[in-house]
Amino acid sequence: MAVDADICGLKIGDKHPVRLMGVINLSNESFYKASVVDEDSVLDVARKMVDEGATMIDVGARSTWPLAKPISRNKEISRLLPVLDILQNNVDAIVSVDTMFSDIAEKALSRGVDVVNDVSGFTTDPGMMCVVRDYDCPAVVMASMERTGDPLGMDEVIIALDEIVRRSESHGIDPSRLILDPAIGKWVPEKEAVHDFEVIDQFQRLQVFEKPILAAISRKSVIDAVVNKPADERLHGSLAATAITVHKGAHIIRTHDVAATVDAVKVASAMRSFPSATQEDRFRVSIIDITVPDDLVYYMRSVGVTPEGCSIMKNKSVSMAIRIDNITSTEALIIKQEILARGGDAAISRDAISQQLDSTDVIVIGTLLQFEKLIQKLSGQSRDLPLIARMLRRTLESQIDIKQKYPGTTL
Repeated sequence: MAVDADICGLKIGDKHPVRLMGVINLSNESFYKASVVDEDSVLDVARKMVDEGATMIDVGARSTWPLAKPISRNKEISRLLPVLDILQNNVDAIVSVDTMFSDIAEKALSRGVDVVNDVSGFTTDPGMMCVVRDYDCPAVVMASMERTGDPLGMDEVIIALDEIVRRSESHGIDPSRLILDPAIGKWVPEKEAVHDFEVIDQFQRLQVFEKPILAAISRKSVIDAVVNKPADERLHGSLAATAITVHKGAHIIRTHDVAATVDAVKVASAMRSFPSATQEDRFRVSIIDITVPDDLVYYMRSVGVTPEGCSIMKNKSVSMAIRIDNITSTEALIIKQEILARGGDAAISRDAISQQLDSTDVIVIGTLLQFEKLIQKLSGQSRDLPLIARMLRRTLESQIDIKQKYPGTTL
């Protein structure tokens, strides 16, 4: 299903323009000092962002940077509420409040704020879910499990977001009101840049939720890990990462630099494709793009498949072609016979079939389940087939070893 949401009258989704969320930062503790806005200039800054292309404005009075000096709730409120009063009815954009606390969110919503942006994903203050439910407001929720932004890599991001969506629904929140944030940035000490590389590279996997996805990359540590520059020199790196997330499916970009981001978003959007789908009357036929078997579980669950059925079928969802070089014709023929017996196939040279070649290459085609069964079979055979089986297993395992896949910090 294509994402098609209505957030306070603003259409957001696959067939709509990518929306820009400009950041109004009221916190002197922020990692990016140049982004801090004082009360006297906040309206001019907000209007300038709208003129540059922002359709959403995110206002925050507490730095969520892990190294920031903590402040009290009273301090957050004293910074935030006067600015919200200034913006009310004076800026042509959806206004969101960036806070983790339910009492502050409620005060902001009572002053006309449209959206709550909770980077803790409802984990810091359980009362936040009640406020969002009672006000029936849209909410941005960031992937978090036990601590804000603690998922390491895309698998954990998806698990965390799934749990947040489930808990939200159980508390009476309309799931169509949720906007998901995959928590890019060094939110916890054990998180490395490579975890963010994987999330950005695999951003399209978030389509399993069929909800608007927000990317908040602007000038963050993942950019520093590559370019080794302070926050005020990370604009170009931020634009590169932003373009990738847009190309892979982001619907909202949260940015400190609206004007500079507009063109990057437009170009990336123009090159973005969508899975094919056809609809007639009440019927719809659509291609599901699955690259990781566990992702199919979310789709299967949505149509009522049992957990047992999901477990059985998920490894049948991803098909791949693997090339094996410089094996004997006899070994190639054995591999072809074994993968055919498991429902896959193998492409080899005609001369190898007639055994006119001493060595040949082979392309093996199958699902993960078929490859697993092939590896098990080859492991017990003669010649060099056990070695080939081990190499096949290592190659498949390298698909999930993020430090092998993303050596970007060594560039």
